[in-house]
Amino acid sequence: MTQKEAIIKEVEDIPDHLNDVLEFIQYLKYRRRREQFEITMASESSLQKDWLLPEEDDAWGDL
Repeated sequence: MTQKEAIIKEVEDIPDHLNDVLEFIQYLKYRRRREQFEITMASESSLQKDWLLPEEDDAWGDL
């Protein structure tokens, strides 16, 4: 049984009136997206010095 299957099995046993599990899953998804966004923003500042070079403009000029 995979982890996903085990989670689904456990969720199926939870009473419908408990929405804490859904809120927790949504929070985990939000946290992952936020972390990915923060990594993207951090790498942008380090890559920006290369993006702004005249050589870079020349390389992309024909597109």
